[in-house]
Amino acid sequence: MSMIKEFKEFALKGNVMDLAVGVIIGGAFSTIVNSVVKDLIMPIVGLATGGLDFSNMFIRLGHIPATYKGNPESYKDLQTAGVAVIGYGSFITVLINFIILAFIIFLMVKFINNLRKEPEAAPAAAPPPPEDVLLLREIRDTLKEQQR
Repeated sequence: MSMIKEFKEFALKGNVMDLAVGVIIGGAFSTIVNSVVKDLIMPIVGLATGGLDFSNMFIRLGHIPATYKGNPESYKDLQTAGVAVIGYGSFITVLINFIILAFIIFLMVKFINNLRKEPEAAPAAAPPPPEDVLLLREIRDTLKEQQR
């Protein structure tokens, strides 16, 4: 079998196409979750913590160059200038994104599993007796009628 033929069979299998659709939808869904965290949740968390801005929480490891013209309190400016910084505020935001995304996916999988679950069947009726049993019953009934 040629390599192109094998690849065509692989690429056109249902699972590969389902996975591709899932990745595309997951990427779009991730954008929505990022916006929810950044635009809705983090401002509320910042308000609850007295105006704390997670995006600007960092530890500066390197020295600021003499030619630096940005704000020394800005994580993005320091990163752009090439100063070594640990951005733990950004990590906290990404961690919150992950937790929310994982929880939503958990709920979706749980919902899908509930839809797939077959309803519990009523107790099955007893299977019909085998032919030999039916024949013996018929013989018994015939003998009873003859005795009367």
